[in-house]
Amino acid sequence: MTRPRQADVETVVRSRTIAGDGVVMLELAPTDGSELPAWEPGAHVDVLQPSGLVRQYSLCGEPGAATWRLGVLREEAGRGGSAWLHDRVNPGDVLRLAGPRTHFAFEAGASPVLFVAGGIGITPIAPMAAVAAATGRDYVLHYAGHAGRMALVDELRERHGDRLALHVSENGDRMDLRELFATAAPGTTVYCCGPAHLIDAAQDAAADAGLEFRAERFESNLTPPVWPEPFEVELALSGITVEVPPERSILEVVEEHGVLVLSSCTEGTCGTCETPVLEGDIDHRDAILTPKERARQDVMFLCVSRAACPRLVLEL
Repeated sequence: MTRPRQADVETVVRSRTIAGDGVVMLELAPTDGSELPAWEPGAHVDVLQPSGLVRQYSLCGEPGAATWRLGVLREEAGRGGSAWLHDRVNPGDVLRLAGPRTHFAFEAGASPVLFVAGGIGITPIAPMAAVAAATGRDYVLHYAGHAGRMALVDELRERHGDRLALHVSENGDRMDLRELFATAAPGTTVYCCGPAHLIDAAQDAAADAGLEFRAERFESNLTPPVWPEPFEVELALSGITVEVPPERSILEVVEEHGVLVLSSCTEGTCGTCETPVLEGDIDHRDAILTPKERARQDVMFLCVSRAACPRLVLEL
């Protein structure tokens, strides 16, 4: 069962524009004229659909602006959220949202930054690059995609000039990630978002080059569990212990025992079901935490992550 958060804000669609083949931009304003909640580059919101579906989309406008902007790629093989936003949502319609939340934050500092975006992955990257430009940070933005499907290109050109490098597949201009990272300045941090194959390749290239790497994935990348047997989960606050079989998630089992956990995507990409871990080794299977965050072994996402040992203790 998916238990999304209740709506934090109701918005009205102020405008709907075509930003590329299969891409729409929605500008949203609060229905009651109040100020929208603050957000930071890299943040996303949950869109709560009337059908009960909940889908996550990155905010890609200006933090502090009176309106929010979402970029939505129509994905025919997706789970239905993008088609609804493309086909059924028009100016004047009301959208119920939860959030914003940030698991892909742009860290302040003076170190050089290399932004890598693919396709609709430009949506969380664009506000980060805007902050880098405004604060005088040393940065470059590489954006890859197919002709006609790359959103925000005119806006990016105007803002970033020669710090923007476009890689259009149909022109044969593909990113050479290994060369790009190998020639990056020492101390450079890479921020990456896009298709899984791009993120995987960028992560490997960054590791080989010794660069700090941060990414946001729009899709999970589950691997076989480390502990393939059943395991126990003690819920410290609830005072109960449950057994989680191999074919079920911790989230499913604890909800079955009456423990409410806020959740949304159930795929390890949104971060809603983040839960503190008090004891035990975690098999992190989410697409959110960095290697350093995983190594701390202090939180997990119950929809996909599991135990790497016979027993976990959670703060639930």
